Amino acid sequence: MTAAAIAADATAAVAAGADALHIHPKDAAGRDTLEPEVVAAVLEAVRAAVPGVPVGLTTGAQAAPGPAERIDLVRGWAVRPDFASVNWHEPGSPELAEALLGMGIGVEPGLWQPAAVSAWRAWPQRADCVRVLLEITEDLPPDEAVAAARLLLTALGPDTGSIPVLLHGEGTSAWPVFGVAVREGLQARIGLEDSLLLPDGSPARGNADLVTAARGLLGG
Repeated sequence: MTAAAIAADATAAVAAGADALHIHPKDAAGRDTLEPEVVAAVLEAVRAAVPGVPVGLTTGAQAAPGPAERIDLVRGWAVRPDFASVNWHEPGSPELAEALLGMGIGVEPGLWQPAAVSAWRAWPQRADCVRVLLEITEDLPPDEAVAAARLLLTALGPDTGSIPVLLHGEGTSAWPVFGVAVREGLQARIGLEDSLLLPDGSPARGNADLVTAARGLLGG
């Protein structure tokens, strides 16, 4: 949860084969935060540890109570990530995304439901996004997780222009959905935010274990 611990884990994950990082800076109580001082400390530590690796942050509502506060905190970032995820079902998501783009920060819209896909597709600046995150956030049996992933892919449709699509799941959905991403040739992610377990059900010791397992499923 500290900047030093996050940087050490980032080093291990990159050594295991991660080519980008999605990070949740934490306050002293272990809660997600967008506070500029904490964000700066984490980004500086991670970039010193793994220079050149793209680093993204969350802007989820759990990190600040309201849309206006999230935007104000983001605008206070003196040290900026390469990209940030924006949960499109949360209030104020288009305005937050526009603030990020105005600061030169890439936007990853997090689309959890077909309704969020439709809302994002209607956003005039959607072509400026660095990638789309399709997310299955429920603990589902493998068959249901795969079906939910395919439902989101159908809602998104095949035409996203030049915007890459990253598909991932959480909990019991994580590895089945990772498999869909591999089969469909999409971008994928894995980490302790998504799963504490390896594909065989054994506990992961850290993010590096999960990345190693993911690279194995990708064939290296």
